[in-house]
Amino acid sequence: MSPRTGDGQGDRPPIVIHDRRRIDPVTLQPRQPDPDTEEHPGRGTVLEQPDAAAKLEKQLAERTADLQRIKAEYDNYRKRNQRERAQLREATVAEVLAGLVPVLDDLDRAREHGELTGPLQAVATTLTSHLTGLGIESFGTPGEPFDPTRHEAVAHQESPDVDQPTCMQIVRPGYRLGQRLLRPAQVTVIAPSPAAD
Repeated sequence: MSPRTGDGQGDRPPIVIHDRRRIDPVTLQPRQPDPDTEEHPGRGTVLEQPDAAAKLEKQLAERTADLQRIKAEYDNYRKRNQRERAQLREATVAEVLAGLVPVLDDLDRAREHGELTGPLQAVATTLTSHLTGLGIESFGTPGEPFDPTRHEAVAHQESPDVDQPTCMQIVRPGYRLGQRLLRPAQVTVIAPSPAAD
């Protein structure tokens, strides 16, 4: 189409209309490219598509890596938080149970002297079963090997009849919660005499 010129207004640039339709509306035949628009073929979209796709793929890979890193950090935080909460719970329960160990000693002494009868026996049974349910365990039996990390020696004897230090008598039982020692067992120890070496 020929450019339309203004009517007597020479100050304004002429208006130019380009028909960019690829099919001629009259003949319905494909048109030849307009030489006036060859400098902007398709406005560059065809040439820029591979670059745009590569750029989008790179951005997608970066966002995926960021998301995976954030997810891994959150998983580590959640596991660390659960571990710390479990340790805090165990420490709190251990502190409470350590305070109740003397009560268990008193109940054991009352049981040995036959004073644990009637309602007191029911209270003792309930308390003991509840503490056992929380995970407290007593330890220390005569004849077991002496372990200085779990036993506290209050008396020491020597004998040629043993080949290693052994707990001969349990003066006071020890208590533990899982791997946490609440109180060592007080024991008398019998050790090999020097003549047995």
